Formats: sequence, structure tokens, C-alpha cells
Amino acid sequence: MKIKPIITFCIISSLFLFCLISIWKILATLQGNNLKEFNFTLIFTLGFLVSLTYLIIGNKVHHIIKSIILSLIFTIVDAYTVQSLPWWYSLAVFLILIFFTNKLKNYNKEFLYSEHSSEKALFDFATLFGITLFSFVILFPFYMMVVTSFKTQALLLLNPLDFSIDIKQGLKGLFKSYYIVFDQYKFGRYMLTSSIVSFGTVIVTLLFAIPAAYAVARLNFFGKTFLSTSILIIYMFPAIVLVIPLYTVFSQLGLRNSILGLLIVYTATTLPVAIYMLQGYFKSIPKELEEAGIIDGLKWFGVIFKIIIPLSIPAISSVALYVFMIAWNEFLFSLMFLDKPSSFTLSRAIQFLNVGAETPRQYLMAGSVIVTLPILIIFVYFEKFLVSGLTAGSVKG
Repeated sequence: MKIKPIITFCIISSLFLFCLISIWKILATLQGNNLKEFNFTLIFTLGFLVSLTYLIIGNKVHHIIKSIILSLIFTIVDAYTVQSLPWWYSLAVFLILIFFTNKLKNYNKEFLYSEHSSEKALFDFATLFGITLFSFVILFPFYMMVVTSFKTQALLLLNPLDFSIDIKQGLKGLFKSYYIVFDQYKFGRYMLTSSIVSFGTVIVTLLFAIPAAYAVARLNFFGKTFLSTSILIIYMFPAIVLVIPLYTVFSQLGLRNSILGLLIVYTATTLPVAIYMLQGYFKSIPKELEEAGIIDGLKWFGVIFKIIIPLSIPAISSVALYVFMIAWNEFLFSLMFLDKPSSFTLSRAIQFLNVGAETPRQYLMAGSVIVTLPILIIFVYFEKFLVSGLTAGSVKG
């Protein structure tokens, strides 16, 4: 039996488990639990033994049975060493071990005896840990924001670093901050304004971007090459450089504190990238389809509406989602152009909410959740369109 690759794999896998458990122990301390001893040596040793035992048993025992038994043993030993932590801490450790042992089933002795098996395992576990750590870094601020929005002012003053949720206060107590934000600070009106501005920006941008992108992709005209290569030149200039002249012009035209003014600015800033994204996809559509439509009697606009647009739904959906996210989250222009609370967007309302020194932090976090949650739901649901739209047209066929 070759011992070296097995030992190497057990060390690599136990280091991965060690990192996961360590992250969870740090999170447990942020939940207000007093964890005096992290037992790093014990965690590494247990992880090594779990990996080694899993390999030794092999296919003699069903994977689910092995996973549950090894996870329970690890959880019981870890719970015995910490003792004072609540049940949900041990439950999370058990779930981490289930995840870990489920990863181990992809490896066996035959794989470890193959060439470069240690390098493959190291890369595999390092990649998985990188994804896990990145997800943690991204999701933890949002979790902290949600938890803080559920707290009372007294709890925040008592222990600002306690990120646990007190479910004993009931639903009314948990969502009190959201009720106040909608009732006293009129966030419902701000959500309506942001929705109108965002959807309006998407519609106006697509109305201009689709024919413009088609013209750049298909038609021959003077300056086409320069236009197609320099279409994103506006992004070379920081937004703050454009704010001052736009502020002056909009003040003279009476477009400040109006949805129309924001629609003009947001369309101007999103239109170049929309044209750039769509023209690449339009170029990938075979010209023979358009020629066949023209032979059947379609005009150019008929070709666009009956051939190009139906075939470009993934790209158009990704552009629409991208433009919507920009308009929903934009802050600088709304800060400069909106002075009246009645015309505020959500991002501007959050800043207005933060003006007073006496504004409780849980109200700020509740407002931030209200801003973030809709765009998060939309992004998760339409993510497949965004990915397909961004990659579509990259290979011409």
C-alpha cells in the first residue's frame, strides 16, 4: 500500500475542514457566545482521522452511513470540548461535516495512487475553500445588516457586536424597524419612485440601444469603425466630473427634483454599454435570416422586430437586468439632483435617513435591506439570462 499519497491527501483535506470549522467558530463568537478555546490542534487531528477512516472503509459501508457516523463522532467530540455553546452551534458543525464527507466520496485509493493526485486534490480543495470564503465575505455583511435591522436600540447599545437574533420578541418586535421605516420615513413612496426610474431607464435605453446596436452591427456608414470602437469612451471619465456641468444645465432647464431628469442622466450613462453588449450579439446572428425576411417583404424595422429581437432575448434580458441594477443602485446623481424628499429614490433616502445624529442604526439597516433585497431577488431569478447574454455572441456561428 502506498502510504505517502494517502497521508498527503488526509493532510490537505483536514486543512480544508480546519479552515471551515475555524470560520464557523469565529462566527459563533460574533453571535455573543464565549468561546475561550478554539482547539485548533484537535480540529486538525479529527479532520485527519475522518479522512483516513473514510478512505480505509472505502466501499465496504454505504456513503450516507459513513457520512452520518463520522460527522456525529466529530460533532460529539467537538461539543464535549467546548461544552458551553448552544445546540445550533453543534448542528452547524454537523452540517459542515456532512458537506465535508460528501466531498470525500469523490476520492478513493485508486485515485490517490494515480499520477499528480496530490496536486489535483490540493487544487480541488483550495478552489472549494476559495469559493466558500468568497461567499462568506459577500454574505456576511448582508447577514449583519439583516440581524441589526431586527434589533432594538437597547440591545445595540448593550452589545453592538452581538449578531444573534432574539426570536423571543416575536414577529412584531422583529419587524418593528421596517414598520417605522415605511410608516414614518415613507419608504413605500421611495420604492415607487425608484421602480419608476429604474423600469423607465430600462425601457428608454432599450428603445435607443436596439436600433443603434443593429446599425453598428449591420449597416455601413461613415464613422462606423470609430463609433464601434469608441462607444465606451464615456466611461473613461469619472461620474463626479460630469455631475457639475450637468447640475448647472439641469438647474437652468428645471429638470432637478424630477424623474425626467434622472431618466435622461441614467439613459445617457447606460446607453453606451447597452449598445456595446447588443452589437456583439447581433453580429453573431446569420445574415441569411435577415435576407430571407427581406425577400419575404419585410422592411428594416420588420427585420428588427420579427427576427432580430426574438432571437436576441437572452442578450436583451441581460442588458435590461444590467441597466436596471445600475439605475436602482445609483447614488451620486440622485444625491446631486434631488433635494426634495418627495422626489427621493431609495438610495437617496438612505443618505437622507443618515443625516440626523439621533437616527437609530436599526432603521438604517432596515432601509438598506429594503434597497438590497429587491435587486438581490431579481438578480438571483434572472441570473441565467445575464450569464447567457454576456457570453452570447462571443463565438460567432
